[in-house]
Amino acid sequence: MPISQAFRQRSQARQHERRRFQRVRVNLLGRFMLEDRQEYPCQTTDMSPGSMALISPVAGRIGERVIAYIDHVGRVDGTIMRILDGGFAMTINATLRRKDKLAAKLTWLANRQGLNLPEDRRHDRTMPNITVASVTLPDGREYQAKIIDMSLSGAALALEVQPPLGSPIMIGRLRAQVIRHFEEGIAVEFASVQTPSSIEQNLT
Repeated sequence: MPISQAFRQRSQARQHERRRFQRVRVNLLGRFMLEDRQEYPCQTTDMSPGSMALISPVAGRIGERVIAYIDHVGRVDGTIMRILDGGFAMTINATLRRKDKLAAKLTWLANRQGLNLPEDRRHDRTMPNITVASVTLPDGREYQAKIIDMSLSGAALALEVQPPLGSPIMIGRLRAQVIRHFEEGIAVEFASVQTPSSIEQNLT
């Protein structure tokens, strides 16, 4: 194949992928970890299946690896490609199948936020000092879960198993119900709205 033709095909493929994976404005809370293994809070300002921009208290350095846990999206990893005022932009490393799923999720999130659908009217978020909690399933099995994100009415947990939707579970001494699955774990709704102090007390 002539070099010029191969170049045109690669260029067309890149343009096709950019059209498929357009950046959308979504404001999602999360946390990220840099290579020093320190965790920091963050919020997305825009995102595509191949990259995202974050508001954060630290920016890291260009080329540094980042692992992030983003509300409704789950775990993403990549590298810092640009330092921004008050944050940074990073690549997202993912398979084509994962990018397709992420594109669908971002479209839904953007539409939901734009229409102010009920799920977007959530309680204020709180991040307890405890970042790992014991999860007990209905059959008595117990697992350790990482708290990705939490509000006064529910939480997102990184968990190695995914109980069926609607399953009643215990997170420490908090009664909850599984309402959603995502790649890294589950989202749950507490049996009753909590306070920051009751969350701290019942997670231990």
